[in-house]
Amino acid sequence: MGTLRRLTAGESHGKALVGILEGLPRGVPLLESDFSSLMRLRWAGYGRSPRGRIENDDVEILSGVRFGITLGSPLSLLIPNKDYAAWTQAMAAAGPPPEKKTARRLTVPAPGHADLAGAMKYDTRDLRDIRERASARETAMQVALSVPVRNMLTGLGIESLAFVTQLGDIPAKIPANEDIARLRKAVRKTGDEFLTPDMRVTKDWHKAVDKAREDGDTLGGAVEVHFSGVIAGLGSHVQADRRIDGRIAAALMAIPAVRAVEIGAGIMQSRLTGRHAHDAITVRNGKLSRITNLAGGIEGGMTNGEPIVVRAYMKPPPSVEGLPSVDIENRQTLLTKPERSDTVAVAALAVIAESVVAFELASAYLETFGGDTLDDLRATIKRIHKRHAGFF
Repeated sequence: MGTLRRLTAGESHGKALVGILEGLPRGVPLLESDFSSLMRLRWAGYGRSPRGRIENDDVEILSGVRFGITLGSPLSLLIPNKDYAAWTQAMAAAGPPPEKKTARRLTVPAPGHADLAGAMKYDTRDLRDIRERASARETAMQVALSVPVRNMLTGLGIESLAFVTQLGDIPAKIPANEDIARLRKAVRKTGDEFLTPDMRVTKDWHKAVDKAREDGDTLGGAVEVHFSGVIAGLGSHVQADRRIDGRIAAALMAIPAVRAVEIGAGIMQSRLTGRHAHDAITVRNGKLSRITNLAGGIEGGMTNGEPIVVRAYMKPPPSVEGLPSVDIENRQTLLTKPERSDTVAVAALAVIAESVVAFELASAYLETFGGDTLDDLRATIKRIHKRHAGFF
């Protein structure tokens, strides 16, 4: 079958976001109702933009599904932008540009945004041509495209969870080696404002967000993504571009504002000696296993059967008032005046990060085991599991 492929299109304040997913096998259950809870969760989080009260992010399936199952043909999705009603003149696809005062032109680049580099690359003096696409609004479709992929992984017995581990400079306390079921229960108990298993830290996080908002400032943070039940052998050591850790890291780094990625306990491992930095191999319940999981489920560019654990680190949103910049039309030095923005979007990052990791793992499953239908894929994986069981 080959790898999964995806494309997204659309501007932040344009008519809609569009997504295409190709390579999903036939037989994956999928209904429009499957999207609603995850799309709502992307807007969750204390300190999010008021736009979340406008957009419902209702997902419409345009093709690739019949009677509740995927057909094996390209899947296409649509998310209308309800905020477009206020932007029809500024974002019109046809006709001459309106007068400058009514076109919502942008000529002052925001430091930390794609504005200036994009304007130089694409030779435009209206930064909106860049900002509309560079906006994190595009991640709504990334999350939507992950829903059929998540359904496929669930059908293969794989569980996943993502949560916030740090907001600003305040870390949460996360139990080491905790299973997904207990972590999920703790996250649900804490609630959607911060999506963390550590309920005790939320009081301090509330204060930090409130202060940043009052100061006209923003906050970053970190998230952790877990996948359990992943088979050993996804990815490969034979070429750099086939290493699954490299592919996961690249997918996470491609999320707007993500500036660092960690696989397993990579940062801590760098400070240890070799005797303590690696996961000893043992026999557990008649199977080869690791005593610890510092590697985060990946060794030598391949999954090793242990839970996948990765972290993504997000810088604060760049729409901060009062940063020094320059008007590219008249070269006047001035301070930025941001448009509507999140004070913090780390909870949303957890949802997005889990989505892109799901895509990379699903793509690796299809590359490794093939199958035009979900049943074919299951049958091949069952055979490989038997081979792995007989390895020892």
